[in-house]
Amino acid sequence: MISRSRAILAVAVVFSLKAVPANAMADHDSTSIVATIDRFHAALGAADSGAIRSLLADDVIVLESGSLETRAEYLSHHLGGDIEFARAVPSLRKLVRVNRSGSTAWVTSTSITTGNFKGRAINSNGTELMVLTKLNGKWKIRAIHWSSARRQPAAPAN
Repeated sequence: MISRSRAILAVAVVFSLKAVPANAMADHDSTSIVATIDRFHAALGAADSGAIRSLLADDVIVLESGSLETRAEYLSHHLGGDIEFARAVPSLRKLVRVNRSGSTAWVTSTSITTGNFKGRAINSNGTELMVLTKLNGKWKIRAIHWSSARRQPAAPAN
């Protein structure tokens, strides 16, 4: 008869062996998810609207400045401004968190954007939430939410 502690240990070993491939897959998927978002931002900076189109799902929703845009609306009149801004004003993005449940992922990041755009000084903190789903083996962006606020000046040193 197997002792209770040996049975528990055997079950733990079995579950840990099954978890290794799942974790490896999760790490690969996390890398692919982040790479999809990185390609989107790189395409904005390169004015590559074709790459941007390929990364957006057909039913993508873009939320920014209190507005909601469909894919067609975003591509027809907002994308050009985002490309122009991304090319003119450097932004330092920082990944905060990647979450995944099945074929859905949501990624949060922050950014600091400083520079000049059309004669206006830009100095802002930003947040980004992207929701992606895996379609036909590729991660597609299903929703984007951007929010930004003017950065507060640093407090004077005492």
